[in-house]
Formats: sequence, structure tokens, C-alpha cells
Amino acid sequence: MTIRAFLITCWIVQFFVGQDLQAQPATGNPADHLPAHIRQVTYFGERPDWSHDGKRILFLNKVFGDVYELELSTGMIRPCTDHFKHYGFTRALYLVNGDILLSGPTKAFDRVDPAARQQARSSSYLSVLNKSYNKPPVPLDIHCDEGPAVSRGQLKIAWTHGQQDRISVGDIVYQDGTPNLVNAQLVLTREDFPESMRPHRWIETQNFVPPHDNQLTVTGYEINNTANSEAFVFDLSTGALTNVSQTPDAYEEVEGIFPDGKFTLVEKADHKGNHWPLIDAWKLALDGSGRCERLTFFTEFKGYKGGEPTVSQDGRYMAFTLGKSGMEAGQGFGIFVMDMKSLP
Repeated sequence: MTIRAFLITCWIVQFFVGQDLQAQPATGNPADHLPAHIRQVTYFGERPDWSHDGKRILFLNKVFGDVYELELSTGMIRPCTDHFKHYGFTRALYLVNGDILLSGPTKAFDRVDPAARQQARSSSYLSVLNKSYNKPPVPLDIHCDEGPAVSRGQLKIAWTHGQQDRISVGDIVYQDGTPNLVNAQLVLTREDFPESMRPHRWIETQNFVPPHDNQLTVTGYEINNTANSEAFVFDLSTGALTNVSQTPDAYEEVEGIFPDGKFTLVEKADHKGNHWPLIDAWKLALDGSGRCERLTFFTEFKGYKGGEPTVSQDGRYMAFTLGKSGMEAGQGFGIFVMDMKSLP
């Protein structure tokens, strides 16, 4: 072998070894290797939601657990739902008046049976908890499968129901201090999606698009019975559906909305045929261009993910959770806050 051939061979070996090393995930917990613009604010919990003043974060301690409120300036954690009997909650979101929209099952179920847990998740109902946190919630008698959407500017909500194949909207009004749901209207079904991008089974609403609330962000799962999930914007006035992610090789699930209404957060990953891959948080443009910016890198650590991202009202901070592979959908292991103005 000539010297030149030997050097080329060495370069080829070095290149492919380097590629293999680069492809190997890091070991350890990403919470122990946080960049300067991310801080951990709780060591348990999931499903964060920002208060309108950006000073507090509402979250669940676990799936079918209690609701807590974190005061960011002091680190104080306040229980919100331990003063009344319940069967746990799957979502808790601030309404514009400071009250809390809750979603959770209304009857007992076998908590150690996976099938029973899934049935309870799919058979949750909405209620409104007074912001004083000293009264039981008022039931709205509305079935909700997975999470509801809450307007940040008015007392308007949307929710997924049926077999997670229908979405309705309505308004919350207070009569003598008691919340009621009025103007309930079915606005979208799975069958309304064009056949070329129809979800196989499930759809889910996430947010009203500010500032006018005449659009909803929606996730369509398993497009045409594939591992592809896409982010959509649904126009409540015209009925138009726009695929804003446009990535057949990726899983995208819509999460928190930016206050300017131009971007949303998504949980995203190349699916590689896996219907439920480990995901990270990305920022997605809502203009239909498919422009997307990665924000977290927790999946670079084997067995971890960064999900459930939501944006503060001023658009500066993102709250999200640490997740682990093999866990129940949505299960989180701590709340983190990212300063998006300090991104490298």
C-alpha cells in the first residue's frame, strides 16, 4: 500500500468512527447538564400552564393527580385541589379571569390497570375551579377527551370529544357567580379533513390563535394510517384547514401558542415508522411555510425527552417538562423554564 492510499484509508476510518461516535446518545440525565438559558423550577410535575401575568405556573403533580401552582419569584408551591373529593385531573388551565378550567374523570377507576387508566383519560369532564381555591369546582357537564383549548383573551374554550374525533367550541358565562357553558357548537370532525391528509383515528385541539381567536391549532394523528402526525390551523369562520408543518417523515404535536399568533410550539421528532417517538420542543411558524426551530435537546440523552412546552404571555419564557421513554403519555418529571431571549 502506498503512503497516499494508507492516509486515505486512515481518513475514511476516522470519518466513519467519528460519525458513529457522534450518533451515540449522551448518557445521564439532561437535567444535570442544563445550558445557561434553562433552569429547573420543580423536581416533579407535568402539564405546565402560565398565569397571564407570567408570575405563576399551574401544573399537575402526576397523571390523575392534584393541581398545584408555583410562584416563580419565591419557589413556593401551593396546592389547588386538595380541599375537595375528586378522581384526579388530566389538565388544568388558567381562564382569562384567573379561575381554572379542569379536566378529569368523574368516577372511580382501577389506577393500576392500563386499560382503565386510558378509559378514564378518554372519559374526562370539564369543570371550573374558583381562583380562591377554597371551593369545589363547578361542573360544566362537558365530555373532554385529552386537553381543552382556552382563549387567552376571553372566556371561550374548545374541546375534543367523542372518540377523540370531534371538536366543539363554547363560551363560559357567569350567572350569579356560577360558571355555565353556553353557545356550544360542533366545529370540526375527523371526516372534515381532506382525504389526502386525514387522521386515521384522532384529532386534538390545543389553542385559539391570538389575537382574534378565530382560528384553532389542531393536531391530526396518524395521517392516512401512518406514523405521521401533523400540525394544522383550523379557521372557525371559513372552515379552512391548513397543514402548517408539512413533514410526512416527522411526528408533530401542537403545544403552546405564541402571543403574537405567528408561531406555535410543537413536540417534534423524525418518526422513522414509530408512531410515538421521543420528542423535543420546537418553534413552528403558522404561515404554512413549515419553518421550524429546535429549542430543546433532551433527546440527545438516551431515554429522555423534552415536551409539553407552553409560552408566557410576554412571549419570552417557555415552560416544559422532562419526560422519559416507556412512561404513560404526558407523564413528566419536573418543570423547566427557558429564557428564549437568551438562546445561543
